[in-house]
Amino acid sequence: MRIMGLDYGTKTVGVAVSDDRLLIAQPFETITRDNPRQLRKTLQRIEAIIAEKEVGEIALGLPLNMDDTEGERAAATREFQAMLERRTLLPVHMVDERLTTVEADQILAEMEVPRSERKAYIDKIAAAIILQSFLDARSKE
Repeated sequence: MRIMGLDYGTKTVGVAVSDDRLLIAQPFETITRDNPRQLRKTLQRIEAIIAEKEVGEIALGLPLNMDDTEGERAAATREFQAMLERRTLLPVHMVDERLTTVEADQILAEMEVPRSERKAYIDKIAAAIILQSFLDARSKE
């Protein structure tokens, strides 16, 4: 069994998958969509990855405000969580994702990826950061 990490955005979903020992998060792909409200194909792709990688749980980034409150993006993410749980029948754990995109951008800058090319990688790296945070917290329990 593996765990999937997701960074849910208005037009993209970054996907990461753990190794089978549940120690290391690996960026996997970025799912894109034209319309923020059309999630059918996004959910189908997530289901295909779950089957392909034998995923048993999902860690979904929750975009909290810096003062720990939840805004519109958090509400949309919780709706997505409910959809995922209904469709996949897997547990979906919410993980604080504050500043993960900033951290992902810093990683890409350190790797000297040109700014113009970072968009292709940033969401799946943010998903890996979310997943690694979940894996690390879980291993401490």
